Amino acid sequence: MTEVEKLEKLKSQYAALQKEVGKAIVGQDEVVKYVLISIFSNGHCLLVGVPGLAKTLLVNSIAQSLGLDFKRIQFTPDLMPSDIIGAEILDEQRQFKFIQGPIFSNIVLADEINRTPPKTQSALLEAMQERKVTASGKSMTLPSPFFVLATQNPIEQEGTYPLPEAQLDRFMFNIWVNYPSIQEEIDIVKATTDNRKVSIQAVITQEEILSYQQVIRQMPVADNVVEYAVKLVNKTRPEGELAPDWVKKNISWGAGPRASQHLIVGAKCHAALNGKFSPDIDDVRAVALPILRHRVVRNYKAEAEGLTIEKIVAQLL
Repeated sequence: MTEVEKLEKLKSQYAALQKEVGKAIVGQDEVVKYVLISIFSNGHCLLVGVPGLAKTLLVNSIAQSLGLDFKRIQFTPDLMPSDIIGAEILDEQRQFKFIQGPIFSNIVLADEINRTPPKTQSALLEAMQERKVTASGKSMTLPSPFFVLATQNPIEQEGTYPLPEAQLDRFMFNIWVNYPSIQEEIDIVKATTDNRKVSIQAVITQEEILSYQQVIRQMPVADNVVEYAVKLVNKTRPEGELAPDWVKKNISWGAGPRASQHLIVGAKCHAALNGKFSPDIDDVRAVALPILRHRVVRNYKAEAEGLTIEKIVAQLL
């Protein structure tokens, strides 16, 4: 199969994926789109939203439609790194045997990731970056494909540990899950208060996902698109050559080179899902907000004046 045929097949399978996920999830089309873009771009996602917005169900539904192995870890203040990675136990033959933790899965849902202390949060760092973990001095490779989809509750501050910037930067997208509209909520209530059982079919295989990840990386990108992405990221840095004066006054620090990389890979995937064979500047703009949202830090002046990250990114675009 040629690259062009693969991209055409990806577009048709993307429509089928949306249809399958739509059986269980009403609305949230943007959220589903960004999660699928991050998966086909081989990136991780942070979903931020108040309780009860079906974040866990959404991740579970996507995992089923992709035919991937799915594990959920409920993060709590007493969770230990070994609860995620696994631990060595002494078996009946008095031999040490490693029992794999839930991290050895294709999709790992890190539920309420900010509820656990930094020591346990950092157990995910190596897994997210290197796609492997180290336990008892041994390095073990994780299954492929591998994605961490984490959820976070933005309203509760008590008993939470904000994610360090180094870990936030590992997430390709920071996706805000908003309340449904009135009509969507009516549809949700109708669909979830009777005996209907929803069964989601897998429409894609693991091999196809890995193949699409490769073909997306191989997509050609025009120099002016790369330049646009790099200049956009440079504008978020107070000391950047292109940073406007209002950025210098309102931002403590901006996005690093990983943001530029994610903008291009995300733009390639956005283009592929829309039937294009090369990304343009519109594709970069389409993925800019969830990529920059968690990489730009406002100072007190911006917070006092109510200048949100969304407004900052919109102004830069």
